[in-house]
Amino acid sequence: MKKFQLLIVLVLLSTLTLVKAQDATEDSNLSISGSVDAYFRTNLNAPNKGDEFQAPATSFANLPGFSLGMANIIAAYEGEKVGFVADLVFGPRGEDAVFGSPLYAGFEAGSSQIVNQLYMYWNAGDVVTFTIGNFNTYLGYEVISPTGNFNYSTSYMFSYGPFSHTGLKADFQLSDNWSLMASIMNPTDVTEFNSIGSYTLGGQLAYTTDAGGTYLNLLYGDQDGKLDMNTISSFGNSSMGNTFQIDLTTGYDLTESVYAGLNATYNTTSPGQVLSGNTIQDATGDGYGFYGIAGYLQLATSDAFSLGARGEYFSVFNGGLDSVVGLNNEGDGNVFAVTLSGNAKVMDNLTLIPEVRLDSMSENFFLNNDYENSNNLTSFLLAAVFSF
Repeated sequence: MKKFQLLIVLVLLSTLTLVKAQDATEDSNLSISGSVDAYFRTNLNAPNKGDEFQAPATSFANLPGFSLGMANIIAAYEGEKVGFVADLVFGPRGEDAVFGSPLYAGFEAGSSQIVNQLYMYWNAGDVVTFTIGNFNTYLGYEVISPTGNFNYSTSYMFSYGPFSHTGLKADFQLSDNWSLMASIMNPTDVTEFNSIGSYTLGGQLAYTTDAGGTYLNLLYGDQDGKLDMNTISSFGNSSMGNTFQIDLTTGYDLTESVYAGLNATYNTTSPGQVLSGNTIQDATGDGYGFYGIAGYLQLATSDAFSLGARGEYFSVFNGGLDSVVGLNNEGDGNVFAVTLSGNAKVMDNLTLIPEVRLDSMSENFFLNNDYENSNNLTSFLLAAVFSF
């Protein structure tokens, strides 16, 4: 399997060489792009080694010392009516992003474990586009690739919202500024095939201008299917109910040098079903989940350097997430996280990102340098991101 993955990389790199060698004509429909990233991370008030090293329970940038991000290679074909995107990822960040993909191989590493996106689209008319395949989520402010984020570390809302979907979606361009998306998809992050037997609905209403845009995103569906006496051994003796998430994302250039963004989300899952004796019954109790809000502010001091801050409040209720924030006896807890990042362009395609981050919990969650319980963590990282 490793040889197969290496072959894919060599084929793509060969393709990249051939494409670049063809004088990069303006009417070429095929493009190759991507990125490579790595980072150094350390805690300022907590252990950095052994099994007790500390980190926020957010995605990607949470390993101690010098660490790898991912290599990302994207092949895209854009025709007049049809096109495709094949987005492949390698490395720790890539593996975390596609954690739901190895299902076909029994959760063992397979070739699909390197597929971040794989979809085709058809422009059926001037205002309608259909897309089928695996595509990154439309919810939230942040994205998987570090080239699409100002901060290198990620927010709690991004980390526990969807990463990817597999399904069919239709995009409607209602006017120059307004658009609508509707989709039917597998359960969240079930990217290869649907063995669960339930589907998720998605939608987005967007308003965009040259200065930015506002997006209202919706998701609704059963993420682990209904219990069935014939499949109890495969799916366990309980299941979740329907998950509903509403998400607002917006961002605008306030001036030529100042940008402001906002992300707010609410996610709840209703009680599902339980096996009681030889019968399946509806579960009782309240729903559980999380909600949060984050603000983003960026200032470009020159063409080569920008400074940005992210402030996020994230709250879990009724035990909606385990091992993410410190929880009280009722299963409630919250965190306020502030991240200050710089973006320094060494070259047009190489960016250095120094970053300081403070996570403050309502309950103890971390360990301090004396290995005592603590509710806050201060960390520093320096990342390098190369894009092509």
